[in-house]
Amino acid sequence: MGGVLEGVRVLDFGRYIAGPYCATLLAEFGADVIRVEKRDGSEDRFVAPVGEGGEGALFLQVNRNKKCITLDPMKAEGQEVMRRLIATADVVVANLPPQTLRAMKLDYESLKAIKPDIILTTATAFGGPGPWSDRVGFDGVAQAMSGSVYMTGAGDPPYRAAVNWVDFGTALHCAFGTLAALIERGKSGRGQIVEGALLATALSFTNATLIEQAVINVNRVPTGNLGQTAAPADIYRTKDGWVLCQVTGHPLFKRWARLIGEEELWLNDPRFADDISRGNNGRIISERMARWCAERTTQEAVDALGQAMIPTGPVLSPQQALDHPHIRAAGFMQDVDYPGLPKQAPVARAAVRLSETPGNIATRPPTLGEHTDLILAELGYDEAAIAALRRGGII
Repeated sequence: MGGVLEGVRVLDFGRYIAGPYCATLLAEFGADVIRVEKRDGSEDRFVAPVGEGGEGALFLQVNRNKKCITLDPMKAEGQEVMRRLIATADVVVANLPPQTLRAMKLDYESLKAIKPDIILTTATAFGGPGPWSDRVGFDGVAQAMSGSVYMTGAGDPPYRAAVNWVDFGTALHCAFGTLAALIERGKSGRGQIVEGALLATALSFTNATLIEQAVINVNRVPTGNLGQTAAPADIYRTKDGWVLCQVTGHPLFKRWARLIGEEELWLNDPRFADDISRGNNGRIISERMARWCAERTTQEAVDALGQAMIPTGPVLSPQQALDHPHIRAAGFMQDVDYPGLPKQAPVARAAVRLSETPGNIATRPPTLGEHTDLILAELGYDEAAIAALRRGGII
């Protein structure tokens, strides 16, 4: 497909998001990524089904630009196929528990015995060392243990985010680490393990809150959408919807006071002298902003705030997000065909652009085992051998 990672082969044993999306990012910039999947389809293929074959929205998002081979790696013949595959690879991506890696012979020592300079990119729920190293977990568990869920919503009950930000953040960390490992291998010839963890990602994203707690023991409690360290920062009702506005820093606060025509009132009151003071008195500022927004439509509010260079945006439903003129014009998503879909799927491109070597969605996600015969032929299997593997339930 071309791209900055052309010539790099990645074997993707990942499941759900952290591993597969890491591999997807590498594929979007040119890596040759082979998804290795169970013979009857791995469970992450069928999350939120949208097509005739049961393939899900998540699968369509995080598996574009890949080839797919089906394989049972727990049988001797499957292990031989894996050995040949690994010998051709630069990177193995597997967000699987350590005990599963060992059982599948995808642990680093087993991989090195086949390809000494291999890079193993893993992601676990809790990382290690530690008493929870071998436990399994999903995105929501890491959210809950990081302080994020505690601080979200109004407190009773606490809320996790509906979006899997921990999984996608871990994928980003793993892709970054894989690129760093490839650069190091280019210098020294050495492979290494790249290890991500859902809990580590969640803690890194909530780290400022944890630092504040550790240093000054502030003991914050959740306040819904109301910001706590600056104001106005909240979600406000308009005549026909909702808008989010976030003002942080005195220059922005001055612009906000100027916009509503009350500079003298807000800029000379010591209760609003700096961000933290404004955050401590945020309900007062938010009440004034709520009245300002209630007098306007959503479009009028976001246009006025935007023209005043104040961060704002409308609260959009999923359909409104798809239809928003800026999202459409910016080309953040690409319509992708897939067998059995009633219409094209809007797949989000990698959310970073390189001016000279941009990423590219070149191929749709693979159907189950779509490239099995092609890949096995590349590994030296003839038609008779491939047929025998199929009869034996290996592929």
